[in-house]
Amino acid sequence: MTSHHQLALDLAREHGILRAAVAREHGVDSKTLTRLIRSGDLVRVGRGLYELPGADVSEHHTLAEIASRVPHGVICLLSALAFHDLTTQLPADVWLTLRRGAAPPTSLDVSVQLVRITGESFDHGVETHEVDRVAVKITSPARTVADCFRFRRRVGLDVAMEALRAYVERRAGSIDELWEAAERARVSTVLRPYLDMAASS
Repeated sequence: MTSHHQLALDLAREHGILRAAVAREHGVDSKTLTRLIRSGDLVRVGRGLYELPGADVSEHHTLAEIASRVPHGVICLLSALAFHDLTTQLPADVWLTLRRGAAPPTSLDVSVQLVRITGESFDHGVETHEVDRVAVKITSPARTVADCFRFRRRVGLDVAMEALRAYVERRAGSIDELWEAAERARVSTVLRPYLDMAASS
């Protein structure tokens, strides 16, 4: 095995999901990656994404793939609810938010629901979680619930209400965090009556 072959395998082991761009930065060209795929030493899991065969992956592996392809994006809404265990929904698509004006992702191997957010509210309540050795940006539980009320016409008010009840019952975060997120999302007036009901039930 050549040094470039071994380097590619080491990078895949280190990153969990190896991006072709990262491989190129380390001097590993596409021909080397193709040879490793043909030999069975690497598996292509998406356009420009590679991992070791038989890798032990989590139920949220798709989020790691999206984060590898779209590092400036943030997992949000239904996908974030599922990650934080705040919904019974099983989203068929990955929900992703980008800054307004940012280039949309192209040639993804999974279906994505794209949400555009601008201003300070884009950065508020964004956490970084390690998923299969990939750093994945995901909205916090409080931010996610507030966003569900903000985009209730897209996700459904019933989904937002379920998420709010789960947030309160499971103490996924503080009421202060939720209220701050609601104010930043400008849905505090909408959220208040539902929060009162959830807190009193």
